[in-house]
Parts: sequence; C-alpha cells; structure tokens
Amino acid sequence: MKKKIKNSLYIIIPAYNEAENIEKTVRDWYPVVSSHNESGFSRVVVVDDGSTDETGAILTRLERELELLVPLKKENGGHGSAVLSGYRFAVRAGADWIFQTDSDGQTDPSGFEKFWRHRGGYDALFGSRTDRRDGRLRVLTEKVLCAVLFLVFGVALPDANAPFRLMSREYLVRYLKKIPENYPLPNVMLTVFGAWYHDRIGFIRIPFGKRQGGTNSIHFRKILRIGIRALADFAAFRRILMREADTN
Repeated sequence: MKKKIKNSLYIIIPAYNEAENIEKTVRDWYPVVSSHNESGFSRVVVVDDGSTDETGAILTRLERELELLVPLKKENGGHGSAVLSGYRFAVRAGADWIFQTDSDGQTDPSGFEKFWRHRGGYDALFGSRTDRRDGRLRVLTEKVLCAVLFLVFGVALPDANAPFRLMSREYLVRYLKKIPENYPLPNVMLTVFGAWYHDRIGFIRIPFGKRQGGTNSIHFRKILRIGIRALADFAAFRRILMREADTN
C-alpha cells in the first residue's frame, strides 16, 4: 500500500520594516495555507525581526482576522536569524512541510502548487530564479555564490539561496543542528547539505520580480562584507564535513 504523505504546512516569512509590503504579502500567501489545511495544523508564520516601523502593528491587526496567521516577534538579528527562528518554530510545532519565502513581494504564490504536487518524491525542493528582475548586482552575486560553492564543496547548484523552498520536517531536523543559531546564510547551507549528502533534492524554475515596496537594504558594500565572512564560514563548514566523512 502506498504510504500517505503527511500534509501539514507551515509557511515561514521573515520581515524587517516591511510595513509597505507585509499586509499584501500575508494576504497573497494566506490562501495557500488555507487550501492546504486538511490537518487543521497549517499556519503562516511571519517572523518580525525587530521592525521599527508599523510592521508589528499591522501583523497584530491581521492576526485578529486571519486565524491561521502566527506573528512572531524577535530582536533584530538579520534575515538569516529570522529564517532560522521560523524554521525552528515550525519544527517544534510539528509541521510536516516547511515552506519559506520573503516579505518583499518578489515571489509569486501561484508557483507553490507545482512544488506541493511533487513533494512526495523529494526531501526538499528549491526555486531556481531563471527569470530575475531584481537587478544585475543580485544576479551576479548569485552566480558568484554558486561558483564559490562549487569550488569549496564540489556541488553544482543552479540557485543556492532562493527564498522559495519547500522542505520536509525530517530534512530540516537533520540539518538545522549543523547551523549556528544566528548564521546569516542558512538557506545556502541547507541547499548545500542536500547536495553534499546526495539527498532527494530538486530545483524548479520560478519567476522572481522586483521588490514591491520599501527600501532594499542590500548594497555593494554589504554584499562584499557578507561575501568575505561567507568564505571563511564555508571553509569551516567544509572542514567539518570532511572530518565527518573521514570518520565514516
């Protein structure tokens, strides 16, 4: 008899000062969770990463209206820290599948169903942003990132850091323990781990639009700082993975 796929879904959305976008983002993604709530345990979880604008107030108002919405408030720690907080919350809550996207309106909820339909054959499915409209700098940054990951880890990835990813509970439980609590690039390493260990991972093409409102906090100097730190972090991760391989 074919094994039944467990169906509870948590959508994790990190947010920092997204007052211009957050209500539309929540309302765009809320129907996805509503339509996949057969278990009664699916949720949209917005992690407010210490916003100083009206993001928190908007989420409080929406929470009174949308019963499947769970706002989480934390001290500012950056995008990676917020993503990890959401993932760990979903795992503790018992979610079967965890999906992550961002709060800036660049992703299209209509692409989710293809991921959901194919989840039974995979441990994790990642978006591949073949059609990006968020600027040449970000496109170049992702290409450089994937090249660096190939050189460091020997894994060939079409897209390492797309904020459009569906992962099983088991996949996250396995790899979250390998990632430091406030690591800034958790999605990158969650993709790398799947490729390194030859898990059942797949990539599906997605469109990726412009930021819908608010201010883009990523600029060249910030990317450079993140990149320099990332090189050291990747080298440290590789040493751990190689030691692990030597002991097996």
